[in-house]
Amino acid sequence: MSKKILVLAGDFVEDYELMVPFQALGSVGFQVDVVCPGKKAGEQIATAVHDFIGFQTYAELRGHNFTINKSFEAVKLEEYSGLYVAGGRAPEYIRLNPKVLEYTRYFFEKNLPVAAICHGIQILTAAGVVKGRTLTAYPAVGPEITLAGGTYKEVAPTETVTDGNLVTSPAWPGHQTILNAFYKLLGLKISW
Repeated sequence: MSKKILVLAGDFVEDYELMVPFQALGSVGFQVDVVCPGKKAGEQIATAVHDFIGFQTYAELRGHNFTINKSFEAVKLEEYSGLYVAGGRAPEYIRLNPKVLEYTRYFFEKNLPVAAICHGIQILTAAGVVKGRTLTAYPAVGPEITLAGGTYKEVAPTETVTDGNLVTSPAWPGHQTILNAFYKLLGLKISW
């Protein structure tokens, strides 16, 4: 039986930060269930592409549609081996849903592997699970980490920070390192 991973997402989740882990985790045998508050399996969310094109911050462009494959209300947390929290604009509003915070706290209470990227860390700060932890995020989320009692570590966008069962990365250029670290936390061994 394959291990199951729960992914938290919502409208205007960053396209790469949902599509890449969904496909990569699935390609190595994990069952990846993507959920969104208020959505059922078969319904779609819109994604956004964030890119730096000469402004002081990223520009947001419309991405793909993504079909949710698990109904939010049908989640049975005890079935999951890990949690992946995608970034983009979705975390700023799905973190207002009490069940999103409950789902997140569960993985920390059970010391199960958690990966969070970019603005996905906003869900962790709202859930109150970063106190005493060292992690990274998109730099604009750094002050939230500090206010929530965590230690923000600024690293290159291609890097990750691992602290116990938690691995974080500032943005989608860090997919190779965050996925590699998440695989290790999940006990996945890839050999040649």
